[in-house]
Amino acid sequence: MFEKLQRKWKVSPTQLFLVLCTFAIGGSLTGLAGKKLMNFLGMEKGVLWVVTYIILLTLIWPLMVLLVSVPFGQFRFFRNYLQRMGSRMGLNPATAVAATHRSDNIIENQTEKPQSSIMSTLVNTSPLPSQPVQLAIFASGSGTNAQQLMEHFAGNPAIRVSLVVSNKPEAFVLTRAANHKVPSLVIEKEQFFRGDAYVTELQQQGIDFIVLAGFLWKVPSALIAAYPNRIINIHPALLPKYGGKGMYGNHVHTAVIEAGEKESGITIHYVDEQYDHGGTIFQATCPVLEGDTPETLAARIHELEHAHYPRVVEEVVKAQVLR
Repeated sequence: MFEKLQRKWKVSPTQLFLVLCTFAIGGSLTGLAGKKLMNFLGMEKGVLWVVTYIILLTLIWPLMVLLVSVPFGQFRFFRNYLQRMGSRMGLNPATAVAATHRSDNIIENQTEKPQSSIMSTLVNTSPLPSQPVQLAIFASGSGTNAQQLMEHFAGNPAIRVSLVVSNKPEAFVLTRAANHKVPSLVIEKEQFFRGDAYVTELQQQGIDFIVLAGFLWKVPSALIAAYPNRIINIHPALLPKYGGKGMYGNHVHTAVIEAGEKESGITIHYVDEQYDHGGTIFQATCPVLEGDTPETLAARIHELEHAHYPRVVEEVVKAQVLR
């Protein structure tokens, strides 16, 4: 049974033990808090008492496991677990992301990393616009994440990948763009950093939102000012660790393994004037296994990127543009 849970949740034996401890203690505290609240309400036992007690337990349990998960170091696991539960129960996934972001701010603030308020109004009830939101993907290399994004939004009436931008004319991402019949733009350093950062070209293309997918240049202030809270990035580690200049690709995975970390993952975040510094939107984790190489760890990280990045991009765009 334990091996099945370990495979299902993709955790190490040690993390599985901590997760089960969190479940047990969180459940016990939920029952204790529920009984105390029922005593406070002073209701007579009967059908109404049972219904009220069940409702209270349902509301209290997520809070208790999140609180208990903090000292056990399992907050991210339970944040993602509760989000998946909410989706299976038919709750709006955008609402779930907003709730987990607010919880994430509590944990991140303990590391004294400043956070912006980022997804507090994710629920969008407005009608679709007459014209789709135009996305530009910035990438420097092969473009596997760009490929996932183009496939995800193919045929989407509300959101369209309209441009692929690269700083390398030989980057394979340009071939991927051509295969998907997406226009591309190759940029050069002088105009990007000391000119207008190609803002004019992007605006002429009608670009509403920018997604970085393995783009290795630092984004200049002119571009950030032109697209406030409309540029997001994915980083192959759990920020604020292993971020900053030079931390990309296997450099990140090598640093994680050499530090003896037991888990790594991905961070999707807003882009500001510093490398890997903007407000966190979403994180997902995977174990770092004994004997891992940068290549084997990278393979698991890529699985997380491909599974989550297109979905989160869609939710952020709906929150920031389609509202």
